[in-house]
Amino acid sequence: MADEPKAPSEAQGENERPASAGQPAGSPAPIDEGSRATPAGGPSPPANAPAPAAKPPAAAKPPAKPAAKPDPWTSPLVEELQKRFPGAIRDPLIFRNQPFLTVAKESLVPVCEFLKSEEGGAYTFLTDETAVDYPKRPQRFEIIYQLYSFKRNDRLRLKVLAGEGEKVPSAAAIWPAANWLEREVYDMFGVVYEGHPNLKRILLPDEWTGHPLRKDSDILRQDEAWVQANLGIKSGQ
Repeated sequence: MADEPKAPSEAQGENERPASAGQPAGSPAPIDEGSRATPAGGPSPPANAPAPAAKPPAAAKPPAKPAAKPDPWTSPLVEELQKRFPGAIRDPLIFRNQPFLTVAKESLVPVCEFLKSEEGGAYTFLTDETAVDYPKRPQRFEIIYQLYSFKRNDRLRLKVLAGEGEKVPSAAAIWPAANWLEREVYDMFGVVYEGHPNLKRILLPDEWTGHPLRKDSDILRQDEAWVQANLGIKSGQ
């Protein structure tokens, strides 16, 4: 026989129904924040705990070391050059064991001829000749000669200063290697060498306009007419 339904108890009101299975009997009690489970990392700090102290500022970086500067250079060779060519040898300096000096442009050829001789140190090899452009200087170009002496196992650097449009004596008759090196300087910087046997461009086309290694040369606007006519594109693409 089936069980008879039970009458509601006195504790239940007339309008109340007994909780059925799977249905909560009432709203859950609010959770006390202090009674939450402790996370795995450790106990939670109390609500009124003071904030952690701020980290001290990082220590200031030590000041940068001043850039190394060249020192005055004296040697028997410098003294002999100054004796033979009064006023032509300027600023003999040495930097990181690399000696260099500036030579007056009009005295370049006789100075180089002497340096190539046995008496002058036998600097028979011109390893390089190049230029640097300083457009804000009155003499904007520094022509640099790198010399080497097999006899002395020694290197020497010469500098010659030249302004815009000033010609520089060619060293091609002294060191044949200067022939192509001076053509490259002419091509890239526009420095004209007086007495050069075949001064013309060596990297760019003969009809090219401009000299790309000058500081005031815009790499995106290199001879726009030639680029358009010969490559069919706009300069800078």
